[in-house]
Amino acid sequence: MVSDPLTLGAVVRELEELYPPSTAEGWDAVGLVAGDPHAPVRKVLFAVDPVSTVADEALEWGADLLVTHHPLFLKPVHSIAATTFKGALVHRLVRGGCGLYVAHTNADAARRGVADALADALGLSHRAPLVPLPADADPQGAAGTGRVGRLERPTSLRTFAEHVAGALPASAQGVRVAGDLDATVETVAVVGGSGDSLFDAVRSSGADVYVTADLRHHPVSELRERAEFERGPSGTPFVVDVTHFASEWSWLTYAAQDLVARLGSGAAASTGTVDLRVETRVSTRSTDPWTARI
Repeated sequence: MVSDPLTLGAVVRELEELYPPSTAEGWDAVGLVAGDPHAPVRKVLFAVDPVSTVADEALEWGADLLVTHHPLFLKPVHSIAATTFKGALVHRLVRGGCGLYVAHTNADAARRGVADALADALGLSHRAPLVPLPADADPQGAAGTGRVGRLERPTSLRTFAEHVAGALPASAQGVRVAGDLDATVETVAVVGGSGDSLFDAVRSSGADVYVTADLRHHPVSELRERAEFERGPSGTPFVVDVTHFASEWSWLTYAAQDLVARLGSGAAASTGTVDLRVETRVSTRSTDPWTARI
């Protein structure tokens, strides 16, 4: 027996229970971008970026909804005409019967969101938010920006960086490291996406090493200069820089699993029939814009 299809509106309500829009940063643009709330949804594709190759994948698979981490329209626009590359993408999705939904900084902060997925990928335990959400938004204190946790055992910065490279999607950039490769690290702070604005929080956390993405010369130089001035050449925190895409990709599997769980998909044990309310898939296409290193 197969149940009637869910509506887009019902799926969006579940996504917003998982990733409350109220927890997004004030500058962010999250929520439903395109789609009819009354339209049926049987297939949902999860991806990091709303770009052309991902739209191809969604339409080729027959997805009714594309959920991405990054917004298509982060800045206000006055037109979505198909004469622009973003407008053309929206038109393609609408013509193909595929909605578009964005969970960005609200997914960064959520339990089993981007931060937790990255921490899990790196094997961190005994962890807490780097910057917790206000108590009224998360009374349990388990959600917020980034995570700080511990490795199973102390290890060298070199070995830890190699572990990061193996745990996350491969990239043309690879994994960059700032610090003494022979130094011992155990406490790790992580932030998916661009994280150099959180250096003060990382210092306050006492983390030995910080894993994030999109790091620039001057902020990293000043962080390491201060650490060495205060604590010597092996002063912490050290820094491990990965690509933006790689730091956030692990969340997609959690998002797909958690949506299915909330929608109650699975076998009906009493009858032995299958009630497949929605099918989810994680995009297999790398949307890291960097394609080579010479």
